Amino acid sequence: MKLIYIFLIIILFAFSKTFAQNTIKGKVFDASNNNPLFGASISGSGTGTTTDRDGNFAISCEKSNEIAISFVGYETYRYTIRNCNDELSIALIPSENNLNNVEITATSNTNKSILYQPMSITKLTKTEIKRGTGLFLDDAINVNVPGVTMQRRAVSSGQQFNLRGYGNGSRGTRGVSSNFDGQGYKVYLNGIPVTDAEGITVLDDIDFGSIGNVEVAKGPSGSLYGLAIAGVVNLHTIKPEKGKTSVGQDVLIGNYGLQRYTTHFQMATDNSSLLVNYGHQKSDGFMSHSASRKDFINIAGDFQANEKQSINAYFGYSNSYDERAGELTIAQYNSKDYTGNPNYIKNNAHSNVISFRAGLGHTYNFNKNISNTTTVFGSGVTNNASSAGGWTDKYPVNYGLRSILDTRFSFKGGVSLSGITGVETQQQNAESLGYGMIKNPADTLGYNIIGSTTSNIYTVTKTTSIFTEWNLSLPHDFSVTAGVGVSNMYIQLNDRVYAVNKPTYFEKSYNGMVSPHVALNKVFSKQFSLYASYSKAYKAPVSSYFYIPYVATAASGTGKVNTDLKSEIGNQYEIGTKGALINDKLAYEVALFNAIFSNKMTAVSVPLEGSATTTAYSYMVNGGKQNHKGIEALVKYTILQSAGGFFKTIRPFANLTYSDFKYEDFRIQKSVVLTEDYSGKAVAGVAKFTSNIGADFLMKYGIYANIIYQYKDPMPITSDGLLFTTSYNLLNGKVGINRSLSKHFDVDAFFGIDNITNTQFPYMVFVNQIPDAYLPAPLKANYYGGINLKYSF
Repeated sequence: MKLIYIFLIIILFAFSKTFAQNTIKGKVFDASNNNPLFGASISGSGTGTTTDRDGNFAISCEKSNEIAISFVGYETYRYTIRNCNDELSIALIPSENNLNNVEITATSNTNKSILYQPMSITKLTKTEIKRGTGLFLDDAINVNVPGVTMQRRAVSSGQQFNLRGYGNGSRGTRGVSSNFDGQGYKVYLNGIPVTDAEGITVLDDIDFGSIGNVEVAKGPSGSLYGLAIAGVVNLHTIKPEKGKTSVGQDVLIGNYGLQRYTTHFQMATDNSSLLVNYGHQKSDGFMSHSASRKDFINIAGDFQANEKQSINAYFGYSNSYDERAGELTIAQYNSKDYTGNPNYIKNNAHSNVISFRAGLGHTYNFNKNISNTTTVFGSGVTNNASSAGGWTDKYPVNYGLRSILDTRFSFKGGVSLSGITGVETQQQNAESLGYGMIKNPADTLGYNIIGSTTSNIYTVTKTTSIFTEWNLSLPHDFSVTAGVGVSNMYIQLNDRVYAVNKPTYFEKSYNGMVSPHVALNKVFSKQFSLYASYSKAYKAPVSSYFYIPYVATAASGTGKVNTDLKSEIGNQYEIGTKGALINDKLAYEVALFNAIFSNKMTAVSVPLEGSATTTAYSYMVNGGKQNHKGIEALVKYTILQSAGGFFKTIRPFANLTYSDFKYEDFRIQKSVVLTEDYSGKAVAGVAKFTSNIGADFLMKYGIYANIIYQYKDPMPITSDGLLFTTSYNLLNGKVGINRSLSKHFDVDAFFGIDNITNTQFPYMVFVNQIPDAYLPAPLKANYYGGINLKYSF
């Protein structure tokens, strides 16, 4: 009997010790958006657990012991227990500072870490995209991507990228090319080309508020993307959180009547995801005749059918209308007269784009070494626009296919070989109708209406690029990358407006544009890398470059076809380094490059005979070379990361761009007696220095904030270097709170101010378009605020 009592006492003592064991509770969430992290690992003192769907956990506690909290794609956080009764609130920081964990999609290397990429590429996550309103991508690009600027012509239209000085508007002389679109680079959305078969990128129909991350690759990219002389921008829509289904409503309001309403549905399982966004956006504009509206819907989904197959799809529809007040003259801008250009207003200058865009991709894994992804895509647009010069209707239909074969092989001794081999082909059929504008006799205010047809050009453009790029990974984290792309373009033009001695049909082919790429990369101790690269790519002329406009009042030279245009050639040499140092708290990237653009196309304006101020017509020529030398640097540093205390994380960041861009052998024959020589002068449209400094703060109770300072040097706005913009400084700030009000209900409320110091600066400057060159930004501070509500089932 005594033995039984002793045994029972031992059992009771053991149970009492078990129940007496202390546990510490907590919640783990994403520091950038306060979303709970499901499946995060918590370990310490020989025990461990994971978080539930709401990010909650409980683990045995002993004072002074250390626990480690980790999650894939986030920096590991270590916490020393001070009191077992504390309830921890742990914000994990996305692994942006650890460049080993920042992955990109477009690479021939099986190791997709940005540290292993021998090129300058910047990736923006939701943290960078949402530092401002989140609606205008130029806010994020101009602050976070050194060497790249983005401009827009109106509230939500006419967006352009400028990558290392390419896309600076040097083609933007009236009557030839457009200040309404972008050329020389390529843009992709969820793997679908946004850039059409001609190489023109129109972004008016893209809803940037639905973008979750951005990758910007700078420099010629022909070995993976074909005709991409300046670089590539990859956009990806927001990725739904796995294991959750939610509906939400986002509301944003701001100065000048800005309103944005977005309704969204998200769901994701281990094998599928679906995102549906519907929204309406409007603004009264800050200038006369500058109102804007946009209605859109976009649907993105993917489905893992089995181990071997997956499918992804995208569909987008947009209807946008932006009024245009026209460019301000230099005198207007200097006197802060923002009444606009009366000729634009009389013609009801605007851009109305109604479009759909769709793509369907299929990935098949043949085995662990070989897989194929094929995407078919198409878009259709109806675009009517008017300006001071008249009215234009455009109806392009673009369709194509992009197919990529991924190959991966491993050998003994830590050697591996991986490659991408593919083809991208597109065709566009487009009709462009031009009309003159005449005074409306019934309108006493003098507003104009559409007159007779001045042009009707039907074009067929076909582009095909085949490419292959391979990466050889050797021991000691050394790798060699080499590839080549070959592109062909065919353009057919049919002019349907008859005039004497004017050609009605023209076709041109640009074949065998070979784009090689070679690079070396060495990673040291998994912490920093050194690389060197050479790349080459082309840009072929677009259809609008060939016809010299027919002008009845001109003595000669018009109504002809410009048959001598050559493709531009871009050669770039680059060396750089990237790293994550001081226990991954400090991340940096530095690049030095020299890009030479030959056969650079530019516009020539021919004056009307007997007039020094009136242009008779304009046409395109190959002007010469541009030599671009530059340095780009960025750094991020995590000063503080703490589970306790009021401040959870403090992370400053900074970037700097130095651009020494010059014309070389750049002479333009403007008339029989006049040749302009720009050799040795600074390339117009590019500032020598730009810099951005800021900091992100995450505090207790889900409070977050950021502050950003921007500086931009003066820049020449004419190729002769006689006219410059002024330098300017901007200060922006934002504060918000992101909290879970219940198990199912989340709220994010915020308030921000752009241009706190009321600085005058331009959104866009038209190079060589004098005197009316400026599209200004608001003169006063721009206030905005919003609330995002989400209910999770």
